[in-house]
Amino acid sequence: MKIVEHFLTRNRCYQAAKQNTKGGLMLHSVGCPQPSAQVFVNSWNSADKSVCVHAFIDANTGDVYQTLPWEYRGRHCGSGPNGSGNNTHIGVEMCEPACIRYTGGARFTCSNVEEARAAVRRTYESAVQLFAELCERFRLDPLTDGVILSHEEGHKRGIASNHGDPVHLWNQLNMGYTMDGFRKAIKAAMGSPVAPSVTQITGAAQATADQMRAYVKAKNPAVAQSVIDMIPLYLSEGATEGIRGDLAFAQSCLETGNFTFKGSAVTLDQNNFCGMGVTSNGMKGNSFDTPQNGIRAQIQHLKAYANTEPLVNPVIDPRFKYVSRGCAPCVEWLGIQENPHGKGWAAGAGYGGKILTILTAITGTQAAAPEPASPFPVVPFLVRVIIPDLNIRTSPGSADNSNLSGKYTGIGTFTIVEISGSWGLLKSYREKRNGWIYLGNPNYCEICS
Repeated sequence: MKIVEHFLTRNRCYQAAKQNTKGGLMLHSVGCPQPSAQVFVNSWNSADKSVCVHAFIDANTGDVYQTLPWEYRGRHCGSGPNGSGNNTHIGVEMCEPACIRYTGGARFTCSNVEEARAAVRRTYESAVQLFAELCERFRLDPLTDGVILSHEEGHKRGIASNHGDPVHLWNQLNMGYTMDGFRKAIKAAMGSPVAPSVTQITGAAQATADQMRAYVKAKNPAVAQSVIDMIPLYLSEGATEGIRGDLAFAQSCLETGNFTFKGSAVTLDQNNFCGMGVTSNGMKGNSFDTPQNGIRAQIQHLKAYANTEPLVNPVIDPRFKYVSRGCAPCVEWLGIQENPHGKGWAAGAGYGGKILTILTAITGTQAAAPEPASPFPVVPFLVRVIIPDLNIRTSPGSADNSNLSGKYTGIGTFTIVEISGSWGLLKSYREKRNGWIYLGNPNYCEICS
């Protein structure tokens, strides 16, 4: 946040130099489609102007234009039966997007919703930082009743005129912002005594694919080979969108029980490794045709929470449109209970903290020595069985023949969906994972090119 000092020295409020008690802060929005703070600075710096706020927040840049000393009494909210907030509250106006048009009262139309949301998000985030700084300077607790108010709330308390800002703007653009969330965000941004460090979702991965493989193998020795094979996709898909792929993998470990899928609402064959679409008990969630698409959708969903940047790849996340963009820039805010906006990926307490615990364990894992390259293609792939009596086994391995199913493939072409050593899982047995054939003898079968 950048503060540009531009006092309106010709304005009557500045000339009067009356003091306010600095008992609180009041948030406004300008009520017209003008994103530039400089326009208001130029217009209001006049001897015939008797109304004045303490600052404007530019919607194009997020910069704060301070127009009065914070201690001066402004005229920004009018009055009511219980007095005037001008005597007690510092007033800050957020500029509004150029692409809206008011149609009557607080109602408006919008010609470019994404542009409007980006502008509103900039002003909101700067307002949080500015109010946090002012609360620290004047020893105000933003969660104390009456300290942080909107113009609308000031009216309800009888200390301001009848306006609906700024919540009318947030609601009609579906920003997901509330004044309660705003107050919590200010409290979280305050640096007293020490601002807590957070882990950003946006950024480059710190763990390697080898560390991720070693971690999940240690936690789940029976992990499917297809899971091991897809781990690099977390890093490549994450790098494409600028999202930490190692963090997404840690989230998948949490959601799937380290890919055991025990107690999970999703199964391996859904290619849904993050519980996407499981919005209530008993729901199975979304499915994707390939592991890559499942991971891509997860990365896109994390990006929706993390920032407001456009996607690089076409959207395949079916729930992308439901996210209030940028409402959880750090892992700690992915849990609804810990998010100051009341938004988030999951409702359970400490959700983000659980992901970070796994991520810390992954980054501290000693990577295993590289394994020999698999002689088989990436699944799924086709094999041609050339003998009529190739055994189908209920599990990989043939140490004592106790896993013989009593069935044979017959001669033909079959799809392999998972590899374990030299054994391949047949597609038709994928659900129960109880149909394996031996791929290591070229006299039995051959890989289709």
